[in-house]
Amino acid sequence: QVQLVESGGGLVQAGGSLRLSCAASGNIFSINAMAWHRQAPGKQREFVASITSTGTTNYLDSVKGRFAISRDNAKNTMYLQMNSLKPEDTAVYYCWAATLVTGYWGQGTQVTVSS
Repeated sequence: QVQLVESGGGLVQAGGSLRLSCAASGNIFSINAMAWHRQAPGKQREFVASITSTGTTNYLDSVKGRFAISRDNAKNTMYLQMNSLKPEDTAVYYCWAATLVTGYWGQGTQVTVSS
């Protein structure tokens, strides 16, 4: 089992920045890739960014150049640095971790960007 806890969400003005954190605990050695997803009101959950155990990253086109995903294996924590935030980035952001067997979700953290 893997437990994921997100933090760092909040209310920010357009153009501002936030850094989300996802702390992993439990069977952390089974984790391969990790990712951030988000779900805006009335919309389906969508992929935002991912990072493999070797550091390869991938991003949703609309966040490329603004968001940066990273992970600190010593702290068992993944981050999402979000810059130049836009109102359309408003959503609940979820942490996700994959093992060879299954995936795990965090409880989500709300990000609200005001115009």
